[in-house]
Amino acid sequence: MLERLHSEGFADFDASYLIVVQYPGPQGERPADLAGRLRMSKQALNHLLGQLERLGYLTREADPADGRSKRIRLTARGTKAGLVIREAVTEMEDAWAQQLGPERFAELRTALQELNERLSSRLVARASIP
Repeated sequence: MLERLHSEGFADFDASYLIVVQYPGPQGERPADLAGRLRMSKQALNHLLGQLERLGYLTREADPADGRSKRIRLTARGTKAGLVIREAVTEMEDAWAQQLGPERFAELRTALQELNERLSSRLVARASIP
C-alpha cells in the first residue's frame, strides 16, 4: 500500500496514517468515536489527525449539532489516498484469489476476519480489566 501511495504522489504518507485512512475512512466521525473504534487513546489519535491535517489529507470542522465537538472530513487529497489504498488492497486480494482459487481464498478471508474479531475481543476485554 505504501509503495503504491508513494508512486501515486503521496510520498509524505506514513505507515502510521493507514489506520486513520483505512476503508471506509473517518468521514464525518468525531475524533473521540474514531479513537474508540480504533482502540487507541484520544491523545495518540489527535496527534495523527494533526499530522494528517497539516499534510492536507483531512480537516477537523466544528460539529453543527454540538459546537464543542469536531467532525473529521477527508479532503480531496485524503479521499484520493483512500482510493489508492483500496485499489492496492483489491489487487492484492485478486492475486491471492488467483493463486488459491476462489473457494480457498474465501476460506482464508473468513479465517482472517475471525482472527481479527477474536483479537479485537481480547483487546477490549483487557482494556476493561480494572
